[in-house]
Amino acid sequence: MSLGEKFFESKQQQLGVSLNDVQKKAVLQTEGPLLLLATPGSGKTTTIIMRIGYIIEEKGVNPARIKAVTFSKASAIDMEERFKRFFPSLPPVHFSTIHSLAFEIVREHFTHQKIAYQLIEGGTTVNQNNRPVNKKMILRELFKQMVGEVITEDQLEELTTYISYIKNKLLPQKKWSTVECTVPQAEQILREYEKVKRTSSNQLLVDYDDMLTIANRVLEEERELLLKYQQRYDYFLTDESQDTSMVQHAIIEKLVQQHKNLCVVADDDQSIYTWRAAEPQYLMDFKKVYPEATILKMEQNYRSSKDIVDAANQFIKRNKHRYDKNMFTDNPAAKPIIVKRHFNDKNQTSYLVKEISTVANYRDVAVLYRNNSSSIPLINLFDRAGIPFYIKDSDNRFFSHWVVEDILNFMRMTFNDKRVDILDKIHMKFNGYITKQQMAELKAVRNNDSVFDNLLQFVQLKEYQVKQLKKCKEIFRDMKGIAPLSAIRYIRYELGYEKALEKMSERLGFNLEYLVGILNTLEEIADTLETMEEFAHRLKYLETLMKNSKRQKNENVVTLSTFHSSKGLEFKRVYMIDLVDGMIPSKAETKSYDEGNHELMEEAVRLFYVGMTRAKQHLELLSYEKKNGSPVKESPFLSNIRQIIAPDKEKAQMKTSSTKSKFLSNPNGIKDRSQLIEGKIIKHRVFGHGEITHIEQGSIEIRFQSSNKKLSLSTCLEMGLLESTD
Repeated sequence: MSLGEKFFESKQQQLGVSLNDVQKKAVLQTEGPLLLLATPGSGKTTTIIMRIGYIIEEKGVNPARIKAVTFSKASAIDMEERFKRFFPSLPPVHFSTIHSLAFEIVREHFTHQKIAYQLIEGGTTVNQNNRPVNKKMILRELFKQMVGEVITEDQLEELTTYISYIKNKLLPQKKWSTVECTVPQAEQILREYEKVKRTSSNQLLVDYDDMLTIANRVLEEERELLLKYQQRYDYFLTDESQDTSMVQHAIIEKLVQQHKNLCVVADDDQSIYTWRAAEPQYLMDFKKVYPEATILKMEQNYRSSKDIVDAANQFIKRNKHRYDKNMFTDNPAAKPIIVKRHFNDKNQTSYLVKEISTVANYRDVAVLYRNNSSSIPLINLFDRAGIPFYIKDSDNRFFSHWVVEDILNFMRMTFNDKRVDILDKIHMKFNGYITKQQMAELKAVRNNDSVFDNLLQFVQLKEYQVKQLKKCKEIFRDMKGIAPLSAIRYIRYELGYEKALEKMSERLGFNLEYLVGILNTLEEIADTLETMEEFAHRLKYLETLMKNSKRQKNENVVTLSTFHSSKGLEFKRVYMIDLVDGMIPSKAETKSYDEGNHELMEEAVRLFYVGMTRAKQHLELLSYEKKNGSPVKESPFLSNIRQIIAPDKEKAQMKTSSTKSKFLSNPNGIKDRSQLIEGKIIKHRVFGHGEITHIEQGSIEIRFQSSNKKLSLSTCLEMGLLESTD
């Protein structure tokens, strides 16, 4: 009996753990580079732990010579605990995030170079003047200085994502402008931000992304430090590597340069963070970086029923840019996947409450959605129905959103129209058309009378404003004491708040659809409530309920999670909701696909796949015909699923349908690669006429009248996106 066989037999006896053939190969393949492609539910973590245990127990390697890098701190802790359970007699192995490894390198560099530094993320610190300083505070101040507005939380999140993306992609300054960002003056703010970190104090200010870029640069430039870390570890393992960025890959590459004992565990089909600079293409190019690499595919799913595994495996194959894998299971069939379309989004929520309230163990249930905003109507109705829940995502800022605060301020004005401080917050958001100068004049009047009377008596107004302000005063008076649902509709339509949002969205690049969605959700919460006071209390109550749900993680509760945050989790029953076109895929993903770029659409497919593969036995895919009274189309992915689970029925429906799929190929389009030559004038079905300027393997560059575009060559040919003008 070989060393490996003895190891596996002893672990089966001690732990009851039995590995399949591919898992065993992964454990025994300890030398040289290994790419381990692990499909959902394939026992990835068990295989990783067994591999590390084998290296220590059978090969006699000191645990300190092994470095295991995980995607998050929580994953690192989970891995450490699992290793202790599997190998209680062995010394502990240190699992860490890439950021903590990078910071260790950076800290040593700074100490050696005698560079004073200060971290500006992970909490608020103070500078030499005892003034609080952190990344978000700096960005808020820069935005205010450069744009002249107060940055919203949504804009701040987009701005920090933009900065992180550029750093993790290792983009030079000259390419910053190529990254899309709707935040005004984002590139200029980034330039100033970098300058502030270098020059604003006698310490270098460092954020989390700087840890990575500085560590990468230091390992390039300081040979002695590089050798020290190369010689510290004999074996490297990286988990969830489909979510690793270019700078992170670059750091690991340098550290394994000498021995190349690197095990990369990943699944290209679960790469869902390219918007955060994840680099799934690196996995596809793994053999270019490590020509001698071994690639193993863990394709057996131990989690889900045969119905779910077969459907998910076929669904993900609609993506072309991936490793060819065939996920399978020996688990029996349980229940066919349910695809259900409700009349509207409210019916969907009511259906969920009705279905879940009959489940014995709430912990077996998860409701998954793409956007955090989907959770608010759920927690409102779940609470009324007495269904306990836990919200996985920690960044849901609905109740602190400025639109919510605006609505409450409008309501406050109905109780007391003497509050100049409240009017100051909303004066540019309704039909009064009050300017900043007029507000300044109003603040100078201190007689404690109605703000509307004071505006009419003491402030210089345009003729049209007089009529409007008198009308607004009447509307606020009529609103006093009415039900909150009616009040919100008064604010939206009579006072013109929704039109004000439209103008703000045009001017500042806000997502109007998202803002209107907040108003619609507020109406749902207000429904059945009798007073505005009740409404304000209900909002505060739901906010507290949402925060407190964090403490219920391990209780008998339903889990509410975005698709992104659900990765790594599993449940007996999964409901994927709000599966409508524009949500998944999003409008931007569909637009990009129509323009000939596959990347965003393929990521949307992967995200849907991740949601599906969370389910063990029961999976429901829910959509609806109408949202907020307007018709919506169901996600095209649902048509794919129906075709997989009931192909004959779906074909019959397609024959009787007059609706043409947005993915149909153009019969007049160029399908022959040889017809595309540099200098040729063509017509794109979205961008119009253009000149082909460059063709290389996989892509085509075209100069259109509005801009230059780099498109996927295979997509252009496959979909017939380009027509000849000859």
